[in-house]
Amino acid sequence: MKINVITLFPEMIEQGLNGSMMGRAQAQGHVQIEPINFREFSINKHQHVDDYPYGGGAGMLLMPEPIVKAIEQAKASNDQGQSHVVLMDPGGEKFNQKMAQEWSKKDHLVLICGHYEGFDDRIRSYVDQEVSIGDFVVTGGELPAMVMIDATVRLLDNVLGNEESAIDESHSNGLLEYPQYTRPRTYDGLEVPAVLLSGHHQKIEAWRHRESLKRTLLKRPDLLETYPLTKEDLILLEDIKNELSE
Repeated sequence: MKINVITLFPEMIEQGLNGSMMGRAQAQGHVQIEPINFREFSINKHQHVDDYPYGGGAGMLLMPEPIVKAIEQAKASNDQGQSHVVLMDPGGEKFNQKMAQEWSKKDHLVLICGHYEGFDDRIRSYVDQEVSIGDFVVTGGELPAMVMIDATVRLLDNVLGNEESAIDESHSNGLLEYPQYTRPRTYDGLEVPAVLLSGHHQKIEAWRHRESLKRTLLKRPDLLETYPLTKEDLILLEDIKNELSE
């Protein structure tokens, strides 16, 4: 996979994604991440990429031409298949695990990071998708882009040490992940649940599924509205609610 990040601050992308798992994924050839500084495509001698908005208003808007030229360069440099161009925008659809899974199957991502007061709206004509990291505003699109890249790249084949890790994580199957424990067996009076020490795999899986339902009910009940609950799940949830009410 290749990922281009169109930004005014390429050093943020390079520094933020060159360590830990993202650094290893690049070193091992699973992904190629290259920032493109769209200031290089400025059309004036002072290298300005923003201007005052028509009609007045606060702040400065990013001009269309430098960003469009950067998109064109990113696409021209791609030899890995079709390019998918994404605009970081607070009004876009909210990024989630399902989107990360969809992106991980693409050949080439181009992520556009804004700054200042926003974009000239004509830039939207050149993108395939507008995405937000949440219902808040940050200074630029670099941090959201890095979060999205991390969530996507870790799903590529052979990036995670244990391929089952990505399957069991929160949101991967629509529920929050069950509680997990390691040594010591007892810490400060808190015990590891006995079922996890039983060696009975079916009982362990049943316990984990119940705990996933319970944790989702307590922390993110909205997820249960779209999760395909079975009859057994409904019985478990009723049992969990009774347990909590007691």
